[in-house]
Amino acid sequence: MHRPVPALSATLAAIALTAAALAISPSAFAADAGHVSLGTTLHATHANRASPLLGRLQRLAPEADPKVIALALEAAECAAASGAAAPAQRLAVIDYSRPSTERRLWVFDLKKTVLLYAEYVAHGRNSGENFASAFSNRESSHQSSLGLFATAETYNGGNGYSLRMDGLEPGVNDLARARAIVMHGAPYVDPVMAQRQGRLGRSFGCPAVRPAVANSVIDTLKEGQLVFAYYPDQQWLANSRFFRCGANRMAGIRPQGSHAAP
Repeated sequence: MHRPVPALSATLAAIALTAAALAISPSAFAADAGHVSLGTTLHATHANRASPLLGRLQRLAPEADPKVIALALEAAECAAASGAAAPAQRLAVIDYSRPSTERRLWVFDLKKTVLLYAEYVAHGRNSGENFASAFSNRESSHQSSLGLFATAETYNGGNGYSLRMDGLEPGVNDLARARAIVMHGAPYVDPVMAQRQGRLGRSFGCPAVRPAVANSVIDTLKEGQLVFAYYPDQQWLANSRFFRCGANRMAGIRPQGSHAAP
């Protein structure tokens, strides 16, 4: 995997806008029958922007990439509709395509439609330096994982007050609990120090946050809320069980590579 380049982002945005203007069906972007492509994902996301909730979330976090918020909301809605997770009141969105020196974690209250936090968050030490570019579901990889997570119980451990998370995507993040990928506070999540050294400190794969906000963020997200971790990884975007699930249920198919239960 490589760090995204501006040309790629511009190309993807142009594809989505062209599709909307010409009213091209999502299947027109598929590489072949039965395969769900990255273009299809972006087209479906663009179409979903008519959602009033999505529009409000994007306005609440204008510095965030609107496409990432759209994908996060789509994944959350898909997880609830498919029974993979209970409907959540709060949704955390992490955009790992942004540098660690910038705020890249947003926590929304979906029912009240408010932005609760816009925060810094660490990535795994083997995921990259200031920019994360490598992700894993493997034990001891010390890399972050992508995809949708359901939050669970809290506990006090070596990193203090911490929040367990269960990955909902087989082969992508479903070993999060076994890997002890949790949300916790860490002194190395220090934006002042990050400006001096060129990056935040890094974790063993956990989405660590500033100690000053850790307890309140964790309490906001604990027990059945959702965390969505994004990076423009084409394989994940094309194969995730939580994108285009409405169309897939109607067609009686799953995204290629999906291990979702029947």
